[in-house]
Amino acid sequence: MWNEPYLETCCRSALHRLCLAGAVGRPAGQRDDPCLVRMEGMGFVRDDGQGRFFVTDEGEARHGREVLKIADGLKPASAPHE
Repeated sequence: MWNEPYLETCCRSALHRLCLAGAVGRPAGQRDDPCLVRMEGMGFVRDDGQGRFFVTDEGEARHGREVLKIADGLKPASAPHE
C-alpha cells in the first residue's frame, strides 16, 4: 500500500536539484522555493535559517527511491553527486 505523501513532478525535480547541490545547498529565492518549502513540511528538506535549503536523510532516501529508482538500502553503481 502506498503510504508516502505524493510528490508532484516539480517537487521531484526540485529534490533532484537539491541533491545535486550537495553540501552547498540551494539558495532561497529560486523558482522551486514553493516545492522546497512544501518538502520541508514533509521532512525531506531543511532550511538553515540563512537562506539555504539542504536535503535531509529522509529526502535522500526518497530521492533514491523515486528519482534514481533504487531500492532501500542500496546505492546506484555510480551516484551522480559522489
